[in-house]
Amino acid sequence: MTTSDPKPVLMFDSGIGGLTVLREARVLMPERRFVYVADDAGFPYGGWDEEQLRERIVTLFGDLIERYDPEIAVIACNTASTLVLGDLRSAFPQTPFVGTVPAIKPAAERTRSGLISVLATPGTVKRQYTRDLIGDWASKVHVRLVGSERLAGLAETYMREGFVDESAVRDEIAPCFIEQDGRRTDIVVLACTHYPFLVNRMRKTAPWPVDWIDPAEAIARRALSLLPKERRPHEPMPTEPDNAVFTSGNPDPAIRRLMQGFGLRS
Repeated sequence: MTTSDPKPVLMFDSGIGGLTVLREARVLMPERRFVYVADDAGFPYGGWDEEQLRERIVTLFGDLIERYDPEIAVIACNTASTLVLGDLRSAFPQTPFVGTVPAIKPAAERTRSGLISVLATPGTVKRQYTRDLIGDWASKVHVRLVGSERLAGLAETYMREGFVDESAVRDEIAPCFIEQDGRRTDIVVLACTHYPFLVNRMRKTAPWPVDWIDPAEAIARRALSLLPKERRPHEPMPTEPDNAVFTSGNPDPAIRRLMQGFGLRS
């Protein structure tokens, strides 16, 4: 990177889920370089003690910001965002952070039946941040919070192996679908960036059609809005792959191939 090049955009997730956001960000910011960071040594986040996870992520970012000096950092993970976004902003005030939170507001605005579900990790479901979003933006609709223990792992398996147990997907999404007074759930918020990788399987196994809200594009647009406009999107996309960083230091060959397919080198 030359001195005239803009600083990179850092994209952080517990695993491969943030690739859904990276995909959208590349469309909106074709002139930008990216650093994709997967905390695979800590995956999955659901089993962590909250204070230990908070300390882990803040410590990781101390090193990442020093190494890559990003223009902006995108936390492409609902669990991490709802837990530690405020701590990151306090610890690194010179770095703008974009978080990923459940898309409850647009779901509440769009629903016709008044029944929406938020499909998330157990950590996101139990967090007060999520409940505050419901109180602020969805007090007039019925919101069911569904915490899935397995979907993020199923998404990782699917992206590695190209196959997933559809019955397992069906079982995980089944609690999202409720009927009440002749009305049915009509929107499911995908409140984990891993989940869009399985959305076709979700559509296939769902008991009836619903809108599935994928937040990736909205996250990418928010990141774009915070970036300096010194370079225009019509400039050519860099030809060299962007960097992928794994906290384990040793991603398996299937993940390395997946990263290559997303224009990343590890």
